[in-house]
Amino acid sequence: MRDRRVALLWAGFAVAALISVVLVLRRPDRLSDLHIYHGALTDLRAGRPLYGYVAPNGGPFTYPPFAALVLWPITTVPLGVVEAIWLAATCAAVIAIAVPVGRALATGRPAAPGRPAVSGWGMAGVGVPRTAHLSIAAVAAVLMVTAPVQSNLRFGQVSIFIVLMALLDGMAPPSRMRGVLVGVAAAIKLTPLLFVLYFLVCRRYRDAARALAAFVTCGALALAVLPGESLTYWAGTVTQTSRIGNLASLGNQSVHGMLLRLGLEAGALPLVWATLVVVICALALLRARALARSGRPGHAAVLVGCATVAASPVSWTHHQVWTVLAAMLLVGAVGVTRRIAGGLLLGSMVLSVGAVLAPVSMRPGVQFLFENARAIGTVALCVAGFGAVALTAARARRTRNPGRGWLRVGVASLGVLAFFAVQPLPAGADPTFKAYRLPDVVNARYFFVCRGPVECSRYGTGAPVTFGTRSEKTKVRVNGVVSEQVARLDYHSAPGGPPRTIPLLAAYPGVRTFSFRSATMVHGRLIAYSADGRVLATYDDELTAAPR
Repeated sequence: MRDRRVALLWAGFAVAALISVVLVLRRPDRLSDLHIYHGALTDLRAGRPLYGYVAPNGGPFTYPPFAALVLWPITTVPLGVVEAIWLAATCAAVIAIAVPVGRALATGRPAAPGRPAVSGWGMAGVGVPRTAHLSIAAVAAVLMVTAPVQSNLRFGQVSIFIVLMALLDGMAPPSRMRGVLVGVAAAIKLTPLLFVLYFLVCRRYRDAARALAAFVTCGALALAVLPGESLTYWAGTVTQTSRIGNLASLGNQSVHGMLLRLGLEAGALPLVWATLVVVICALALLRARALARSGRPGHAAVLVGCATVAASPVSWTHHQVWTVLAAMLLVGAVGVTRRIAGGLLLGSMVLSVGAVLAPVSMRPGVQFLFENARAIGTVALCVAGFGAVALTAARARRTRNPGRGWLRVGVASLGVLAFFAVQPLPAGADPTFKAYRLPDVVNARYFFVCRGPVECSRYGTGAPVTFGTRSEKTKVRVNGVVSEQVARLDYHSAPGGPPRTIPLLAAYPGVRTFSFRSATMVHGRLIAYSADGRVLATYDDELTAAPR
């Protein structure tokens, strides 16, 4: 029976992988990040600066110069071949990740009486136990359909390979090479450097030394081969996080991104963010050390990976593979609370909770919770671990009352919802918001409802405000024309939030136009006032129903 289930799960993985690859290849913007790598390195071979490259979609090359050396071979074969190999390698990486995580998942179940416990790498440290075969297949199948893996496939990202390298090194048995993969991974993408602190906390000093040595060696190699690009990157580009994109967008599910969406003042943001990162990472590292000492190296490595997601200034969806792995380990843990928490977190990593539950989130605070569910879940994992003190065989064998477990989960969930329901958190928090000025009128991306005095003069004669909206990946733009009776136009990002006055621009004779952008129009409200302060018109549902 178990063999049949394993076969079905692997069949499910194969079908999901095939469908995913086909859907990716049908997209006109397929593998856009891979195209950035290819374009930047092609420019570099032609003598142009690596960090001066800008792709047609506006994306630059953002990784350390050693990444350019690693990716150099992709410029030696046709791009179509590169795409096929990259997609196949991504699917293979999913399987490679599933093997150690599936083994670690098998350790979350209590051992049978008289049988040895399963280590992070197999039964009694050797081979693969029967239960692990089922766990590995389940992890691979579920992982393939989650948003982070789908994002890696869609964009042609390196993130999944970085996760694989750090995971294997973080939970590897002692050897003379342990730590090297972490150093190489960090030279390609900086976030795995947190594993060096993990090695130090666990007193794995040689591993930490090997990781740092590998990191420095890779950097030195890049400096020797690409001196100009290395100096450009380490002298300034490395700190320019704004090059990566709009960090306040919902795709950035890091602590930094959540604080930006919270509307924290610019002066206070760096200190608050740094303090939270230090606390979160310290707790995660201590939890990970406890897990490693209890014989759970897989759980420990995944927890450190989650800390990199929380602590990084930017954690796009394709970075969040660590959170998916943690959710699956929670599902396989002992105790109703952990399994439900893991299921909820895993659900948030498959679906966009903010989008799915937006129609039923009646309060701005609850919508904020939904939109930041992945970031909040990752932080909770870092702080609480996997209930690290409870992941022992002795506790696993205790008799539990399932009813009490469900009761605790229900009470805790209601408490969290109640807390966020009374918070006006996102009411004024819309860091994506920007109102455009007169010099911006020439930009058709911002002013799209009408162009020129003749076309725009046809508007503004009937309703107080005539407008249209245009949705983009991380924002919604609103552009329109107001009638003569409108003296002021205010926009509220959410109920209870402070108004933002929209400039009315005399772009053409007898015509006043406006344009602004916002992260979302789910709770937005546009209000037009007359000169004496009377409300002429209010638009809320129209903001989401207007022509796009």
